[in-house]
Amino acid sequence: MTLWPPAAQADVRRCVTASGQTIFTDRKCAEVDAVERLPRAEAPYGAALRRAGGCARTLQDLVFEMTSAIDGRDANRLAAVYHWPGTSAESGYRIWTRLDAIANRPLVDIVPVTPASRPSPEPTPDAGSTRNDASETARVDPPVDPELYPQTAIRRNPVALRVEQTLANGATPARTVFGLTHYFGCWWIRF
Repeated sequence: MTLWPPAAQADVRRCVTASGQTIFTDRKCAEVDAVERLPRAEAPYGAALRRAGGCARTLQDLVFEMTSAIDGRDANRLAAVYHWPGTSAESGYRIWTRLDAIANRPLVDIVPVTPASRPSPEPTPDAGSTRNDASETARVDPPVDPELYPQTAIRRNPVALRVEQTLANGATPARTVFGLTHYFGCWWIRF
């Protein structure tokens, strides 16, 4: 007979708010005004065959390699998609240590980071002009709703990949942002 009560275990949920912010909580996502994100689907058998030519030709292939490396706790595989040219031996050891730590943490998600959109400048009237001709003023079109007209939405290419993970305790979030480099027709990550 045991006198100690069983240890309590809390399920950590990954929730996403309406603004896109990620929250890790032991409460239901609805309680914090968020929705639960579905877990990643496992890669189909033979998906690694997409890497024709020995490097990630598309960003999708790069994300697949990173996901496979981290899920497999394989720092060598993660280092294989790192952009090493021009790295000194001393920097290489520091980078390797960081990649090894990243490869050994549980992966939650890899999210593309796109550049922030810049608002179009408002037209300013010419200070020296005394004419008030409507044909000379610039017309500013209202912004287009991309949900109603997806063909007019401006697509922005990612400039970085954000790796969302948890520390060994499974509850504390960890985030790493890798820059992207397109080099000799392949995509690579860098710090």
